[in-house]
Amino acid sequence: MDRFVEIVNGILWGPWLVYGILAVGLLFTFMTRVVQVRLIKDSVMLMFKGEKSESGVSSFEALSMALSGRVGTGNIIGTASAIAFGGPGAVFWMWVTAFIGASTAFVESTLAQIYKEKKNGVYRGGPAFYIEKGTGKRWFGTLFAIAAILATAFLIPGVQANAISSAIDNAFGIEPWITGAFLVVILGFIIVGGVKRFAKTATILVPFMAVAYLLMAFVIIVMNISQIPEVLGLIFRSAFGADAVFGGMVGSAIAWGVKRAIFSNEAGQGNGAHPAAAAEVSHPAKQGLVQSFSVYIDTLLVCSATALMVLFMGTYNVQEGSATGALVQENAAGITYTDFTQAAVSSAFPNFQSFGSAFVAIALFFFAFTTILSYYYIAETNVAYLFKGKKEVMATWFIKAAVMGTSFYGTVRTSDLAWAFGDVGLGLMVWVNILGMLLMVKPAMIALKDYEAQRKEGKDPTFHPEKLGIKGAEFWIAYNEERKNK
Repeated sequence: MDRFVEIVNGILWGPWLVYGILAVGLLFTFMTRVVQVRLIKDSVMLMFKGEKSESGVSSFEALSMALSGRVGTGNIIGTASAIAFGGPGAVFWMWVTAFIGASTAFVESTLAQIYKEKKNGVYRGGPAFYIEKGTGKRWFGTLFAIAAILATAFLIPGVQANAISSAIDNAFGIEPWITGAFLVVILGFIIVGGVKRFAKTATILVPFMAVAYLLMAFVIIVMNISQIPEVLGLIFRSAFGADAVFGGMVGSAIAWGVKRAIFSNEAGQGNGAHPAAAAEVSHPAKQGLVQSFSVYIDTLLVCSATALMVLFMGTYNVQEGSATGALVQENAAGITYTDFTQAAVSSAFPNFQSFGSAFVAIALFFFAFTTILSYYYIAETNVAYLFKGKKEVMATWFIKAAVMGTSFYGTVRTSDLAWAFGDVGLGLMVWVNILGMLLMVKPAMIALKDYEAQRKEGKDPTFHPEKLGIKGAEFWIAYNEERKNK
């Protein structure tokens, strides 16, 4: 099985995808005229505007839902593994991928808003919806929906669950199956409550967990502030092969930096587009801008916090080069990448050795748990795309059981296999979504131009697709008519 998964990953994550993601991000950055910088003020302000409704959630709730998926194991384990396999230079390429990926996130989230639907009283949308409506090809949207369901219900939840059980076992000595049982109980309670309960949970947990983690990183950075020039210099030198120790790892730095950045911030994967469609906004570009900024929060803040803690304390081991850090022997004995971060926090507080493991375990629990919730929501949305009526109800309950089952199984299986399965699911979604966006980026560009034109006129932008020549956006025509009648 391991060998088969390795072969599949080699195909999905070959140079075409790794460098293709960067190329697509650069293309969208150029087409939007660097929207992720020009309209960054709008991105921040729009987070706290917009009202929720019976059918939709607020912009901030949609942002929290998206961040619940973006801020997960990729921020702690993914960042540590990027350093392990790509050297410190991988961190630089994670930053680059996040910067240009913000434009990709804008495009996919704006498209999700343009082509969303109202199903069973709630807003639904995402790549499957906009691929079908934008290209007119049902089979194309179905392809993404199937890939998304396989990935988010069967393949990737195990990565998050495995990270939780590994960290908790390391910190508190609790058996993985006990952690798995507890996880399934609280997971079931929330997903049975539907999108509204998920949105409320994410709005509470995501800001709390992100701020707490960043505060800890800030304390460690302040304690080691004299090392900042040295660590930043190491990151930049090794990113371009200028460092003597990491000089032969440029290719690995780029590949692992891009791969783990995509896994973490999900730009191009299509995950963030699903909650983006659920937002109650007057113009699609509004939520596109909000979601583009969420990429910065994920990678430039949270991933950077992990990277700096690990590099400051030297608690890493590079496995594809000659350089080693403080955990060489322990890593050879089977230490996981979670332990890189746990050891970093413990090293920062030598008089409280157990604190680091406990803090990272608790942080990782919240990060990974909310990500599993996000995965369920994505799977449910794609089930809603594929089925109607009783079939949709039956399929939804099956997905609930699948997510809980795969999460429990993930707590007791090996970490390497969990990550390998996660990479397969991620690769499938990225391939289909990127191709779909390339074929139909035009409506997103029209929406952006319309948004900016209305802003210059001093208006609160509203969206009228028929006036802009955008076809297939039936939701907005009905929505505007309903508001007019009110």
